[in-house]
Amino acid sequence: MNKKAPHSFHIPVLGIGYSIDTPVKVAHLGISSVISLVDDMLMEKLREFYSTKFDLPFQAITEKIEDFRAKRITAYLNLVDKLAKDKFEELKATYDQKSSEFHKYIDMLHDSSHLKQKFEQLKQDWDKLDVKQWINENLPMGSIDVNIMTKLDKENYRNREKLPVEYNDGHAALRGFVKSDLSSSVVLSAGMSTRLYNYIESFDEFYPDENFQLNKKITLKVSDYRSALIQGKYLAKKGLWVSEYRIESGLNCGGHAFPTTGYLLGPVLEEINQNREDLINQTFTLLKIALKAKNRPCPEQPLETKITAQGGVGTAEEHQFLAEHYQLDSVGWGTPFLLVPEVVNVDQRTLDLLCNAKEEDLQVSNISPLGVPFNNLVGNSKDLEKLAYIEQGTPGNPCPKQYAALSNEFGEPTLCLASRKYQKAKIEELKTSGLSEADYQVAYDKVVDKSCICVGLGTSALLVSDLDTKVEKPGVSVCPGPNMAYFSDVMTLKEMVDHIYGKINVIRRKDRPHMFIKELTIYIDYLKTKLDETARPWSEKQQEYFTSFSDNLDKGIQYYKELFSTMKLNIHDKKVKLIEDLEKFESQLKNLPIRQG
Repeated sequence: MNKKAPHSFHIPVLGIGYSIDTPVKVAHLGISSVISLVDDMLMEKLREFYSTKFDLPFQAITEKIEDFRAKRITAYLNLVDKLAKDKFEELKATYDQKSSEFHKYIDMLHDSSHLKQKFEQLKQDWDKLDVKQWINENLPMGSIDVNIMTKLDKENYRNREKLPVEYNDGHAALRGFVKSDLSSSVVLSAGMSTRLYNYIESFDEFYPDENFQLNKKITLKVSDYRSALIQGKYLAKKGLWVSEYRIESGLNCGGHAFPTTGYLLGPVLEEINQNREDLINQTFTLLKIALKAKNRPCPEQPLETKITAQGGVGTAEEHQFLAEHYQLDSVGWGTPFLLVPEVVNVDQRTLDLLCNAKEEDLQVSNISPLGVPFNNLVGNSKDLEKLAYIEQGTPGNPCPKQYAALSNEFGEPTLCLASRKYQKAKIEELKTSGLSEADYQVAYDKVVDKSCICVGLGTSALLVSDLDTKVEKPGVSVCPGPNMAYFSDVMTLKEMVDHIYGKINVIRRKDRPHMFIKELTIYIDYLKTKLDETARPWSEKQQEYFTSFSDNLDKGIQYYKELFSTMKLNIHDKKVKLIEDLEKFESQLKNLPIRQG
């Protein structure tokens, strides 16, 4: 029997190393979180660290071992699962001890929580056997989910021979998860990968068993309804069920940003909520056909389907509105948790930078070697390391891990755009291209701007655990969302959860815009930048893109006008300010030279 999640929030994947062991710290308290499966080298180091810490046997999985990447991931996930379960069993055993982890679990629940109210009821009678039985039957752990960024599916070689596709990084990560003891979800992000989706089909664990339960589940991170429907149907035709659609703002988020053509989070959630039943029914019809064709157990009713969202939420009021108005099963809180050292791995220097970050320090940059916009914190130590390499005449990173080595511009094996080898070759090419001095400098700056984030996003975990960084170097990348500008204090887990549920307010600034307004601001700025960067006259395709982008933003503004006029807000002045902001942005949008290309 699936126990209902005790919390209405989850902690999304944070970089590569920031949340890599978060489940060990929060799963026993009923809080769900997500581990990145990018860096098996980091996982191997942390597996040794935790094995030593808890006096567990450890045997290294070296690169000489067949399928070492998948095996490292499996071994690490099994360790995290064991540690979390051990802590959970200890927690349950301390229910009759004051100030125990059990009481921390209960105390952090929302006051309206059925679990919390039932326990308070049971306490009155205090029959220890009854209480113990109730705890074992009703108290759930948080889910230990994993994330695979579908773009990171590099081909691999052994003895200069290209290995079969199942040894690609993304494929091996999926296999590592499947073979682990976890019964949880793989969160697939960064768009649809038919090659990887087809590989999922080969694992029994993703199909319903005789009781129509799923051992391993699929969560799709999407930015609009159309993407959810297309990907959901594609997987359903293979007999694979999407257990959760996780909607994320295209720009008001941390990490890599995947901007839509002006589709704003509110209207997207509205469309998905309105079409929820149709999404489930369409995919379930296809699922039944596929399961029957494969002679697999086929349920008569659709399996559980969750709709969740994340991206820029920062107040209890926003959290509650999202959950209630759009009937969300959970709301993701990512960026603010970077200020909770009890939960994530943030070294002191980076923590100080995050606490002091203002709007201008949080930039959507082009530093990612994946060629995707990337939220970057100005002054992070990995960027300083990058600048030092440039100044000493050796631009580019040594590239010790190569997870983003995806470019075949200079043949095979493929190279990372942030690597020293690629940048050296590219700069030599630019020198012979006949560019003017000014054009050469522009092209050169674009090349050397790329940063080694696949290493930098994991290094903080090593620094916090006081582990060796000889291979990685000490430089740290960090990718908070724009919301970080409004959080400025280091917090405990209890304080963060109390903020989410409205028991306290940790935001000191009085000028934080509503999350929907903030996203709209970012999208209009993004559109302005695109307009400025695009040479005129525009092609028909460019004109169509800008017109569609503008029209979608305008529709979003009209949607918000109607929404805010009917929304229940604690303070009337808030509603007036929201409408005024919308009218200001509406005027800005009308004045953009969209139809003058």
